[in-house]
Amino acid sequence: MLTPIDIKNKAAGYIESRIGGRKENQDSAGIKETELGYLVVVCDGMGGMQGGSVASQLAVLTILDTLSSADKQENPSMAMVKAIRNANMAILEEGRNTSHQGMGTTVTAILFTPNSAVTAYVGDSRIYQLRNGKKIFRTFDHSMVFEMVKKKVISEEQARLSAQSNIILKALGVNTDIEVEVEERPYLKGDRFILCTDGFWGAMPEDELIRRLSENLPVNQVLEKTANYIENIGRNSGKEYDNLTAAVIEMDCNSKLKDRKTVRGKLLIALVAVAAVAAVVLVFSLCY
Repeated sequence: MLTPIDIKNKAAGYIESRIGGRKENQDSAGIKETELGYLVVVCDGMGGMQGGSVASQLAVLTILDTLSSADKQENPSMAMVKAIRNANMAILEEGRNTSHQGMGTTVTAILFTPNSAVTAYVGDSRIYQLRNGKKIFRTFDHSMVFEMVKKKVISEEQARLSAQSNIILKALGVNTDIEVEVEERPYLKGDRFILCTDGFWGAMPEDELIRRLSENLPVNQVLEKTANYIENIGRNSGKEYDNLTAAVIEMDCNSKLKDRKTVRGKLLIALVAVAAVAAVVLVFSLCY
């Protein structure tokens, strides 16, 4: 069932979470309007005895609660880091319960503000930013196979298909000290942001995923079609397949923070204009 995301006059989107071929859905997602902006969170839990679902739900609730109580004067990036660290500590505390020992979760979160989209993540769930059918941003998985990609030992497609692709190097609920990767992203009207678990992005080659998520259709249709396609892949494989969760948000305005290319382009034009004026002045002084 699709859950709508409505960021007043700024963006619209949907979240979809499915159990896939598993007995339990250990993914969780949440949305909330806060003083700092509109928050979207997607988590992929891990751990037996329902520990994974407990961890992902606890992470989502803690992050939403922390950002909800943040003062609107707070720095959005710092507030995101604080929220995710609070979630990490909450999971570690809950993990002392013997039935939940060893539980953990990945996290992806975006705080949409008029200034920018503040992205934050830990683990191998991903955030994409698509523009005009192309990927302009994607998080880099905290996984063993992606460390091999970084070292150019294997390709990203080989990493996706690897039997070791599920070995992650960072997650909430593992250590008290957690490193959160945060970035402020400028956006333009029409950009699409995707937050998704590995059960969603890992089902097909990335170029195909981007093509499907960039279709010129309403966002709800794009998400539902892609999720249905992933489920069909899972069923046809004859194997147990993962939970799949994704949020797709399409921006309806431009951010105040400008794209670096745009800023560089304007600077170049300004420099050319200054140079042209200087040349005219020089010619004038030489001729008269």
